[in-house]
Amino acid sequence: MIDMHAHCLPRITRDEALAVDVERAPWLDIEAGGQRGHIMLGDRRFRPVTSSLWDPLQRVAELDAQGVALQFVCATPVMFGYAWPAERAADWAARMNEHVLGYCAAAPTRLKALAQVPLQDVELACREASRAMDAGCVGVQIGNHVGERDLDDEGLVKFLIHCAERHIPVLVHPWDMMGGNRMKKWMLPWLVAMPAETQLGMLSLILSGALERIPASLKICFAHGGGSFAWLLGRVDNAWKHRDIVRQDCPQLPSSYARRFYVDTAVFDPGALRLLTDVMGTDRVMLGSDSPFPLGEQRIGSLVRESPYLDEADRQRMLRGNAEAFFGLTRV
Repeated sequence: MIDMHAHCLPRITRDEALAVDVERAPWLDIEAGGQRGHIMLGDRRFRPVTSSLWDPLQRVAELDAQGVALQFVCATPVMFGYAWPAERAADWAARMNEHVLGYCAAAPTRLKALAQVPLQDVELACREASRAMDAGCVGVQIGNHVGERDLDDEGLVKFLIHCAERHIPVLVHPWDMMGGNRMKKWMLPWLVAMPAETQLGMLSLILSGALERIPASLKICFAHGGGSFAWLLGRVDNAWKHRDIVRQDCPQLPSSYARRFYVDTAVFDPGALRLLTDVMGTDRVMLGSDSPFPLGEQRIGSLVRESPYLDEADRQRMLRGNAEAFFGLTRV
């Protein structure tokens, strides 16, 4: 199997983080024994984590146990730094990309790196994406928005065009979720707002007409099965047919653009996966575990392997073949 959506967070020290931003730059507070720790934001605990997040040999041991041949790892989204001054974020992104490449260098046939970029500045983002690819990254991960700027923002569209022209695959990950204090308990930002953020990113590209300007060669994948996109696409088509304000910038039925996108399999339910493959096509759905976090798939690939309506060819496409095509891999 090839798992195309997993995260790491390098051994960023407190001093390294606080030199960048005393409140928001992440670092690792590793407990005695080295097996557990916390992601810290300034001096505030953000999330408990285990050693595979920063220890590549532990990660490879887990891949062996799960039967995963290759895993693509990328920044934990708190590493993005989109709210910082652009030059500071560019320096941070370059250093984080070198950290992630170092993580993957411990097992280069098993781990591949996706870069992060200073997306708040399109020129710096394009420059770092190209530099990171030359340094050994195999794609980029971006957030679905930068502050109030969604993916239809002209600067972000320019970045996606750059990636299309230079054959840089893009993973879009939701982050910095909407909702504020209305979702302060029970992980509701991750359970409600995160899927909505992903759908918002996808519809921003479709309804704005941005996909008419972005080359069809762009390889772009949206995490977590595309969030709520597939489940509400019928509502969007209905609105496009009956409200001119919905279709004013979008010349084609919204559902006709769905297969311009890829999504991962992190939906956790056979019925959900069936609808997702009906909407996106089995050639546009790739295994993605969201490891090593608790909201990820704990038995990697089990949803695809155990879904009875998939034939063996579909399973093989989703478990590895689609990722090989997306990233331009030779057989691994």
